[in-house]
Amino acid sequence: MANKLSLKIITPSRNMFEGEVDMVIMRTLSGDVGILYGHQPMVTILDYGVLNIKNDGEEKLAAVLGGFAEINDEGMFILTDAAEWSNEIDVLRAKQAKERAEARLRNIQDNIDIKRAELALKRALVRLDIGNLSSDKR
Repeated sequence: MANKLSLKIITPSRNMFEGEVDMVIMRTLSGDVGILYGHQPMVTILDYGVLNIKNDGEEKLAAVLGGFAEINDEGMFILTDAAEWSNEIDVLRAKQAKERAEARLRNIQDNIDIKRAELALKRALVRLDIGNLSSDKR
C-alpha cells in the first residue's frame, strides 16, 4: 500500500479539509507544484489558482485565493483567506464578476482602485477555471 500525505486546509471561516491523500497540486507564486508523501519540508506562498487533490484515482478541485502552504514531517498544511470547492462555485456569478472587473479596468479613472479591480478579475477567472474543469468531468 502506498504512503499517504496528511493534508489540512484551513480558512478563517472553516476547516475545509482534513485527511489522507495521494497528491496535491497547487499554484504557488513560482508556478504549479505537486506534493507527494515524503516531500522535502518547505513553506511557499500560494497564488490565486486551482488546488487539485488526488486520492485513490479521484480528483477534488478547489479555487484557492492566496495564502501559504507548509510541508513538514507531519504532512501538509494550507492556510488561505478564501477557498471554494468546485461544487460551491456559482459560475453565473463568477461570469458577472469577471464582466464587472473588466468594465472597471476598461474605464480607468482617477478614483478607481486598479489593483482591486485586477484582483476581482483574477478571483473570477480562477472560479471560472474551476467551474469549467468541473463541468468537463460531469
